[in-house]
Amino acid sequence: MAATPPRRRVDVHVHLSRYWPDLATNSYDPTVDFSVRGLLRELDAERIGFAVLLQLFSSPSVEETLREGEELFRQSGGRLLQTVTVSPTGGADAVAAAIARWEAARDLVAVKLYPGYLPFYPHDRRLDPVYEFAHRRGLVVMIHQGDTLDPAGLLKYARPIEVDEVAVRFRDVKFLLCHLGNPWVEELAELVYKNANVYTDTSGLLARPTVPYFPAMVERARRRLANALAAIGDVRRVVYGSDWPLESIATAVALVDGLDLPAEERERILSGNARELFRLDAPA
Repeated sequence: MAATPPRRRVDVHVHLSRYWPDLATNSYDPTVDFSVRGLLRELDAERIGFAVLLQLFSSPSVEETLREGEELFRQSGGRLLQTVTVSPTGGADAVAAAIARWEAARDLVAVKLYPGYLPFYPHDRRLDPVYEFAHRRGLVVMIHQGDTLDPAGLLKYARPIEVDEVAVRFRDVKFLLCHLGNPWVEELAELVYKNANVYTDTSGLLARPTVPYFPAMVERARRRLANALAAIGDVRRVVYGSDWPLESIATAVALVDGLDLPAEERERILSGNARELFRLDAPA
């Protein structure tokens, strides 16, 4: 019997939290198993070894965000990687207090920011200590971009161009812009092309598979991804993500697998780029 291939792929964009609102409405399937077991089952089916678990801004406190992330990290055997989040809308003192609590967290891989869902720009000066913390700890800064699941979100805060200033000011910080900047895909591609410290992910580009014209939606998303890659000119700057449970892992992987690229480049998007960006192969 042939050996099972190693699970070396990485999904850089998944959610799993008791504070997720309206789960059945928002998931790709109302019956999705929204648990560590359910998520790992989907990851295993696509040979994915690690997933970056993005904590939600709707958590009641920084302490609870850390507690939940540590709990899920343990339950998954270290496969669901820990992140933290904060908003400058709470004021500079709240940002400083959050960072003080993060200092003791050992296994963080990223900070996630939610402009658009919350009314702030990524270049808000109150976030400078967050970027300095990320630089000091070698963490990726992940920034929501484009459309928001919440219709009350304000898209003006989540345009890729708003990241350019902070990417220039913090050249030593790696920024990962989520969702290909959808709908501003060309704008995002220019930002990634211009700034060597900016990356993007493929997450959250598709609606539920029950919506009308879903197959056409998949092909459109694949064309937009291919065009972005051509504009960026470097396959190493694009990483795979699903946005589970909004998309199934299988559907999100198939979006990348269907690209007209050499197999080794598709696998780099699904695996190698994220392993390098999040330093998953580095010694502990």
